[in-house]
Amino acid sequence: MRDELGLRGKVVLDHRVFPLELINQRPTPKRILDAEIPVAGALEPGAGWQMWQAPEWSYPVTTLPAMEAVQAAKGQSLEASEALDHGLRAAFFGQSRCISLRGVILEVAEECAGVDGRALAEALDSGVARRMMMEQAAEASTDTIQGSPHLFLPDGSDVHHPGVGLHWEGDKGRGFPVVHADDPSVYVELLGRAVAPAAV
Repeated sequence: MRDELGLRGKVVLDHRVFPLELINQRPTPKRILDAEIPVAGALEPGAGWQMWQAPEWSYPVTTLPAMEAVQAAKGQSLEASEALDHGLRAAFFGQSRCISLRGVILEVAEECAGVDGRALAEALDSGVARRMMMEQAAEASTDTIQGSPHLFLPDGSDVHHPGVGLHWEGDKGRGFPVVHADDPSVYVELLGRAVAPAAV
C-alpha cells in the first residue's frame, strides 16, 4: 500500500521489540504459531507464509537475536532496519530458517538490499543494541503496549492490530484463531496520518 501511494522513502517503520518470550517467560510457542500461520496466510496469500518445513529440532527457540539485529541495523538507517526485519520474517515464516542463529541472521542481512552485513556483524558482536532492545522490552510489558502489532504515529495517535479483528476458539495452543474482520483499506488512512506532519 505504501508503494501504491508513492510513499516509499517518505514513510519508514521504526521497529521496536515486543518480546513475548521475555514477557511470558517461555520459548517461541510453535503450537500457537502453527495455528496462526494458516489464518494469516489466508489473509495475504502472496506473503509467502508456510508451515515449518525444516526438522523440528532446528525450530528457533528464541527470536531475541533477530530482534537485536533489527535494532542494531538502525545504526545504518531505519530503511536498513526495516529491510532486515522483513527479511528475517520471510526467512522464518516463509523459508523455515532458524533465525536464532547468528550465521543465519547475517546470511539474511547479506540478502537484504541496503543492509551492510559486515557492519551488522560488528554491531552484534559489540552488543550495541542489547540495551536498546531490553529497554524496549521493559516498555512492552507496560499498559502502553497492547500487543503486536501496535502502531504509533507521528501525530501522537496509536492503533493496535489495525484492520484485523480476531478471537481465539479454545485455549491458545489447543484451539485456533478466527478472523471476524479484515479491512486492508485502513492502511490508506494510517499512511496518510503518518505523512501528514511532514506536509505541514
